[in-house]
Amino acid sequence: MCVCVRAERGALAPRAMRRVVGIREDRGFPMYPLDLENKENGSVGVQNAVENGRPSDPVDWAVIDVVNYFRTVGFAEQAIAFQEQEIDGKSLLLMTRNDVLTGLSLKLGPALKIYEYHVKPLQTQHLKNNS
Repeated sequence: MCVCVRAERGALAPRAMRRVVGIREDRGFPMYPLDLENKENGSVGVQNAVENGRPSDPVDWAVIDVVNYFRTVGFAEQAIAFQEQEIDGKSLLLMTRNDVLTGLSLKLGPALKIYEYHVKPLQTQHLKNNS
């Protein structure tokens, strides 16, 4: 979904001036292709990683895989924090609750959902698969 910025007199702004809501362009980070499904609360099973073409084991994810995972499960804005901090799959699996709640400078609500519904289950699944 693209929301366009309207120019004066109600006309659409030139294509170069259009922007996507929720994406911060001023940070200087390249924006990766967005594979986004609209999820209401972000509580999606970890099966999405396999369905979207990323390696099945998060330990093998690159930073882009982590970013796209969180975009896919409905946390596009918060995914930028994982990109800025260069969190890859190995780092993601080592994150504590406190790391997610305070280390990424996310709002509390989304941070709690990210940890409880995604990071923790990914860690648990990885431990089960490797024990």
